[in-house]
Amino acid sequence: MRGRGKARGGVVGVTVLGLLMAVTGRAGAAGEAGALTGYAMAPGAQVIEGALARDGGPPLRPGPHTYKDSVRPGERKHYTVELDGTSNAYVSAVAAPKPGSAMGPRDGIDVALETPDGTPCGAGRHRTFLSAGGAYPVADYAERVPRAGSACAAAGTYRFVLERGDAAGGDGAPVPVELQYVTAPAGEEGPGGQGGPSSPGGAWASQAPRMPDGPGRAVSGGSGFNDAAEVGAGSWKDELRPGETRFYRVAVTAGRQLFARARFGAAPAGGASPYVAGGVRLGLNNTARGYVMNRTTGYQGKDAVVSLATPPAAYGGGVAVGDAVRGMRFAGWYYLQASLSPRAGAGTGASAAAAVPVTLDVDVAEARPAAPAPKPVSGIIPARDKERGGRLRVIGYTGVGTGSALLAGLAGWTWAARRRSRGVGA
Repeated sequence: MRGRGKARGGVVGVTVLGLLMAVTGRAGAAGEAGALTGYAMAPGAQVIEGALARDGGPPLRPGPHTYKDSVRPGERKHYTVELDGTSNAYVSAVAAPKPGSAMGPRDGIDVALETPDGTPCGAGRHRTFLSAGGAYPVADYAERVPRAGSACAAAGTYRFVLERGDAAGGDGAPVPVELQYVTAPAGEEGPGGQGGPSSPGGAWASQAPRMPDGPGRAVSGGSGFNDAAEVGAGSWKDELRPGETRFYRVAVTAGRQLFARARFGAAPAGGASPYVAGGVRLGLNNTARGYVMNRTTGYQGKDAVVSLATPPAAYGGGVAVGDAVRGMRFAGWYYLQASLSPRAGAGTGASAAAAVPVTLDVDVAEARPAAPAPKPVSGIIPARDKERGGRLRVIGYTGVGTGSALLAGLAGWTWAARRRSRGVGA
């Protein structure tokens, strides 16, 4: 039995929204050798069945409640939620195919929040199962941000809609889904709040990511949001078998940026390994399980590196300028996911299904606005986090997600990692 111990980062304060995401319990420990661990639903999650008709549907309650259902290819399921007239609402779905499944290229989930007559409360969200590299758990939320005069501003009963795509060419079995509904005070966070430095044209003075240089501490990633292993700044060593996804949670305070890099090692020697496009992945979701970003690269049994970098947390502007800014609207837990494609185990010999080492490097750096900052989200997480010194650089956000300057700095960080993994001095 492989342990699922949690690496402790520091003392963290949690309020209502953060508490929902902090339920760990370490459920779903790895099974016997040879059996891949699937996504671990929250302990005590209520089993429900969404309605296929538009009218009706079981209610989802906000707060510390989690629900589980399943969805077949082409199914459109409906649930009801009661919204007040003042709070932001986030209703999320996590769809978790069986590890190692081959999903159709058009398969995935769509989520939306609607009025009883079908008027959408903002844009719906679509997430695919990333079948080019393997079927991974995917998650996102539909949101309601009350604005005067909008169709969804009033208190009342609304409909959450979950739809699965076409499974042609892949696994047509029902996919388990986990549902949650959380709220937060309006006007305090992200794209729905008052303007600020992350509005188009805003400038940030940000620390460059620091390259962790230690050997790395051992950690065993969780099998879902509910048992994600807590990690902080530094290097963390784990391992994945083909078809597995591991979850890790990082506390990100208001005004800080998250930099993360997954260094996948070589497959054990003993046989040929096929090249797999999108064979390794590093994904990120926020404290309400909203999508932030996803990064993949090819894998052929040799060292591979995947990196990501985010805008500052909880400093939203008046205009949503992409998934990354939208996703970083909270201060709180952020969930990293490292995945290895099931096709990475399609080789021969010892490399066929053996675990691959992965080192997760994490840095959380302060970003200072060049203008007075707006009010951040009120205390969803952390508390004690040391200020860091270091070289500063200015990054401009111009309405294109994380910005080209930020990605350029990250590219250098990744390049240095690749040189180190090959034994070349940086």
